[in-house]
Amino acid sequence: MNRRQFLASTAVVPAAVPALASAQSSGVPKKARLKPALCAYSFRQDLQSRKMSYEDLVRSCVEWDVDGLDMTVYWLPNTDPAWLHELRRLAYRCGVEIYSIAVRTELTRPEQAARDAEVENIRKWVDVASMVGAGHIRVFGGTVPKTATEEQAAPWVVECLKRGAEIAGAKGIILGLENHGGICTNAERILEMVRKVNSPWVGINLDTGNFHTKAFEQMEMCLPYAVNVQVKAEMTYDDGRKGPQDWERVVKLIAGGGYKGYLSLEYEAKEPAATAVPRGLAQIRELCRKYSA
Repeated sequence: MNRRQFLASTAVVPAAVPALASAQSSGVPKKARLKPALCAYSFRQDLQSRKMSYEDLVRSCVEWDVDGLDMTVYWLPNTDPAWLHELRRLAYRCGVEIYSIAVRTELTRPEQAARDAEVENIRKWVDVASMVGAGHIRVFGGTVPKTATEEQAAPWVVECLKRGAEIAGAKGIILGLENHGGICTNAERILEMVRKVNSPWVGINLDTGNFHTKAFEQMEMCLPYAVNVQVKAEMTYDDGRKGPQDWERVVKLIAGGGYKGYLSLEYEAKEPAATAVPRGLAQIRELCRKYSA
């Protein structure tokens, strides 16, 4: 092959890169590999009141024997690089990975200028994620405006995610679109938007407590695109009953889908987090070991 032929053949490679989909298509091994993690949102009251710090969360991960911290950013004291780098250093010394940050976004805004602002917001948090060493950012699709339909709003989400993917991908960071209500209430719509984005830097942040109809069926639909999983203490079952989440069934389902990554406990139930979270993490840790085939 001469130089001209070589350049012609390599020029088409980027267009052939598949969206982040199944393990088979992305060259990732099929077997499940599950690791326990703590979601900072579980201690939202303590973080908001400053009774607890993000440094405390890192140390707690050591105490509770979990590998990762899913760092909701709402109560960061600042985003100064010096502070973020110190937090990253502490996490490294503690053997804890700050693998994800969770941010608020509203990608369903009708006005172009507002969507541009949302993309710039993603850019800001990509920089923060990079400084703490996180490879994933959780984002929201947003609420469908009263003046629009889902069919009108979905392309706005796709547009923002495509632009966000270019920014995040340039720093090796994946965006995970969460099933968080609004335009992301149902798996079918989430999958449609993620597939239209068609980027290896965009997947689904699967929250196991946020589907309110046919929850297990919808979780299973999302699994091939899951880039992070947040586990809840409660869920809504097919009969409309809200009750404790069957973690055995959930983790077995996730492992059966070949998911590799963290299972982050995002605790929102009534029992105080100080007692419920360590107990819940112990259960998740055992299930991760059991189903990491």
